[in-house]
Amino acid sequence: MRVVKANMNHSKINTDGNTMASLVSVKQSGFSLIELLVVLVIMGMLAGLVGPRIFGNVDKAKVKTADTQVKMLKGSLQTYRLDVGSYPSTADGLNALVHKPQAKTSAYWQGPYLDDTVPLDPWGKPYHYELSGEAAQGFYLYTYGADGVQGGEGLNADVGYTQ
Repeated sequence: MRVVKANMNHSKINTDGNTMASLVSVKQSGFSLIELLVVLVIMGMLAGLVGPRIFGNVDKAKVKTADTQVKMLKGSLQTYRLDVGSYPSTADGLNALVHKPQAKTSAYWQGPYLDDTVPLDPWGKPYHYELSGEAAQGFYLYTYGADGVQGGEGLNADVGYTQ
């Protein structure tokens, strides 16, 4: 019995014309389950070691962003004061930097004093503004930090002019 290879379908045809099962072993490429599991374990270990450091830096960056935004808002409030003669009232708040207030001093308003809308803090909450003669700046301007609650330490500390 003589075997001849026919077509590209790995089947063999004998001299009688009948088809037999392929006896040629086909090499399969790819990764075994063990290899995939080893890679996943290594990636999990790396994520466990590197992840907290990266996310810790993200939280620190949010605090620095809040500090920078507070300073930017302070500069806008000071420009407002130079034009109008006083800081915005607590009722007008930071919106007076973007929209002309209804107060009698609004005739001197030369705004808007911000390029866009009043920004939210890095945690998605509005900044707190209060006009006060007792404040060192003439106003209080702050955010409650990551936890959104007054006071706190570290990442949860209030950011801005609170005294």
